[in-house]
Order: sequence, then C-alpha cells, then structure tokens
Amino acid sequence: MPNYNLEILEKARTWFRDTIAVNHIINTKKLKSSSKFNINPFLAVYLANFLTGDSSALSIAKALIYPRVLGTSITTSFGQNIQKFTSDVLDAFGSAIPGVDIEFIDQIDRRKKYCQLKAGPNTINHDDVETIAGHFLSTIRLAQTNNLPIGFNDMIVGIIYGESDALSSHYLRITDQYHYPVHVGKDFWHRLTGDEGFYEKLIISIGSVAIEADYSHELEDVIRQLAEQDEVRNLSR
Repeated sequence: MPNYNLEILEKARTWFRDTIAVNHIINTKKLKSSSKFNINPFLAVYLANFLTGDSSALSIAKALIYPRVLGTSITTSFGQNIQKFTSDVLDAFGSAIPGVDIEFIDQIDRRKKYCQLKAGPNTINHDDVETIAGHFLSTIRLAQTNNLPIGFNDMIVGIIYGESDALSSHYLRITDQYHYPVHVGKDFWHRLTGDEGFYEKLIISIGSVAIEADYSHELEDVIRQLAEQDEVRNLSR
C-alpha cells in the first residue's frame, strides 16, 4: 500500500479518537441532567418497560440515554465534523476552489476530480442540491474561461461511508437532474487511493479506536445521576 494511503488510515484513526470519541464522551456527561431531554412522560414510561420490563427511575434513565448516546449524538457529531475530517485526514488533497473540498487524480479513470465531500448517504437536504450544483457550474465556467478541460464528470460528490442503493433522493438529483457523479463509500475511496479494499481497511482502522473506548462504567454513572433527577423519579412506578 502506498505510504500516503497508510497515512490516511492513521490520520483517520487519530481524527476519530480525538474528535468524534472525545466529543461523544463530553456530550454523554451532559446527559446526567434531565434538562437535556424533552421528556415525553407517556413514551418514557412505555420505553422503560419495553427495554427492561419495569418503569423504575433507573430504567427510564436508560430509555432516555441509550438512544441519544448510541444514535443521534455521535451520528450528528460525525456529520458536523466533516470539514475537520477534510483538513485533518485529507489535507494533502485540499482545494482553494469555492464549493470544492478536495482535488485528486481519480485512480480509475486517471482524470483530475474536484470533489465536495459529504459524510453519509442521507446527510444533505433539498436546498443543498442547488448549492452544490451552483458551485460546480461556476467552477466549470471559470475553467472554460481559462481554457482548462474540466467537464461535468470531473465535478463530483464524494461520500465517506454508505452504499449507493442507500443514497437519499437529494443525492440522486445531483446526478439525475444536474449530471454530476456521486461516488459513495467503497467506490469513492477506491478512486481516491487506487486500493479497491481501502474502504474496509478504513473501517477497521477507525474501529480499532473501540479498544480504547470502554466508557461503560462512566456511562452507568451518568445513568444513575439522571435517575436521581426529580423529573425522572416522579415518572417511576
């Protein structure tokens, strides 16, 4: 594997540990206060019973915390830190062109690509599509003015993780309506690095942070503190 591919793997691991994992722990500690939740008293009691078979304060606290720390919290953090991923992990490919995060030689078709980077297959909304298309068209027009051979297929959206069949309708519009390629997961990383198996290696590298990420005892302490909050205790049965 080329040295720069090894560097990407190590930088990605460091980025995940120092940015995503650290923020995850900080955000988890905040959840000891019931003020961090918009508690639905009907669902809280129901979900506590669904999860543990009782509606004690401890069970209610678990039903509140688990979805947050195992789902929305870290997923949101991952998406919000995509620009830091670009600067920390893919710094060698950085671009100064507005609306373009990285530039690289596509290792499959050997053409230079101008790429806006996104986190996952559902991480843009309706308005983002026109914004992306507008930036790309401006780049193409500027290139034409300067007699540079940049075409629609050279302006791409690269998605860090996911599968093509999971792309949202917004991503599909980028290709179907505006004719810009969208490369996701394995395909994107193959084009960037030239290694068809790089995506799997990246998953393993980032996943290795899990060995350092045993926060189970601290999480139980946060749950106990939340269970002691009056708003939670008053719901318990």
